[in-house]
Amino acid sequence: MALSATVYHVQVDLSDVERGVYETLDLRVARHPSETMRYLLTRLIAYCLCYEEGIAFSKGLSATDDPAIWIKDLQGNLRTWIEIGTPSAERLHKASKASPRVVVFTQNDPALLQKAARSKAIHKADSIEIFALDGAFLDALEAATDRNAKWVLVHTEGMLYVTSADTNVSTAITRHGLNE
Repeated sequence: MALSATVYHVQVDLSDVERGVYETLDLRVARHPSETMRYLLTRLIAYCLCYEEGIAFSKGLSATDDPAIWIKDLQGNLRTWIEIGTPSAERLHKASKASPRVVVFTQNDPALLQKAARSKAIHKADSIEIFALDGAFLDALEAATDRNAKWVLVHTEGMLYVTSADTNVSTAITRHGLNE
């Protein structure tokens, strides 16, 4: 019998001062049995930091042609392709041809993405945005996040602050280029 996904219900008070976005989000996110908690947390943070009208989680690991998260306009046109982890150069090439904006949030060393980018040609590689989340930050957030969590997430002056239960964690969040 196959293992089923675990659903996380995360309520987020989002204050993205960098972009002027202030929202209360009520998210239900399925964690696939093969998905690590670091990956799930990175996916949640990516959703929050890219939040705007039209954002949605895709069908996840079962829909390999789709990004983890996308933003579509009112006509259903793809505007932003958001990847999580360390996508291959081929996947980034496909994404940048399919969408005007490609963003990668990784819980791994961004140098892995940059190395892969040097191995193959990637369409509009210079415009792909990469944001790396610190492993210690994600581990501390994992310890404070259960299946029914309430977060206060603040993004300001290049820092990300998350409060979950009685735990406060923070990390610098900087943009990396694919061709650095």
